[in-house]
Amino acid sequence: MCRSIKTLRPPVLPEEATEEEIRAAALQYVRKVSGFRAPAAHNQEVFDRAVDTVARATADLLTGLEVRGAAARRAD
Repeated sequence: MCRSIKTLRPPVLPEEATEEEIRAAALQYVRKVSGFRAPAAHNQEVFDRAVDTVARATADLLTGLEVRGAAARRAD
């Protein structure tokens, strides 16, 4: 597991995750899975495409999650 990827949903994160936070998490994931911190030029396109795909999937996941009790905690 990538320990540098933080949880991006309430109640851990008080507001919605920003695009920058989602992209940073996606980048960390792709780096971990690929084993490359910075890919070689011949791998850059596929690396960037993977980051974009993971970021979209992460945003979809966060949008679809129902966190029970989160609204009640925010109202306090």
